[in-house]
Amino acid sequence: MSDQEDVPAGPGAAAGQAEGLAEDELAGLESEPESFDSGPDGDDARDGAGVADLELEGEIAADYIEGLLDVADLDGDIDMDVEGDRAVVSVVGATLDELVGPRGEVLDALQELTRLAVLRQTGWHSRLMLDIGGYRARRRAELTELGASVAEEVKRTGQARALAAMNAFERKIVHDAIAAAGLRSESEGIDPNRRVVVLPVG
Repeated sequence: MSDQEDVPAGPGAAAGQAEGLAEDELAGLESEPESFDSGPDGDDARDGAGVADLELEGEIAADYIEGLLDVADLDGDIDMDVEGDRAVVSVVGATLDELVGPRGEVLDALQELTRLAVLRQTGWHSRLMLDIGGYRARRRAELTELGASVAEEVKRTGQARALAAMNAFERKIVHDAIAAAGLRSESEGIDPNRRVVVLPVG
């Protein structure tokens, strides 16, 4: 966005503006196992971004989120980090459930808007991850545990098991957990009803 970019008026506005972006990104997820980084910020993203570039992404994102919090009159501290080949920006120190939304839907929308803010200022697609109130960390732990549990069930019964519908971020975590357990998984259906199916050996 430009230096004088407007910040969305609140969480609901952010979710509405990002709806089209999220649909475009998730529409490209066809291969298995899926990657949350497919679509606009996958093929078009720069390879081998350096730490300095990722730190710049984090700074731009932090400024954007700070402006949104100010407009929405919400409190929260912003932490920036670099994990592997992506910048991570976390809003901590407050209860911000309205910025997460049901099943993280508002958080996903805000992440897309934040990535767009980075694109507008840098010219490259970002793989930046936004977390609010530790939601993604908690969800990752829950889904990893779920994947391991379902893998054991499928090993025991020899029957395939379909899980509840999940978004791309959630499916990627489950796919990884299933693979770590030595089984294969695939996704079926069309978003928002796309789900992971865990397959038995053989």
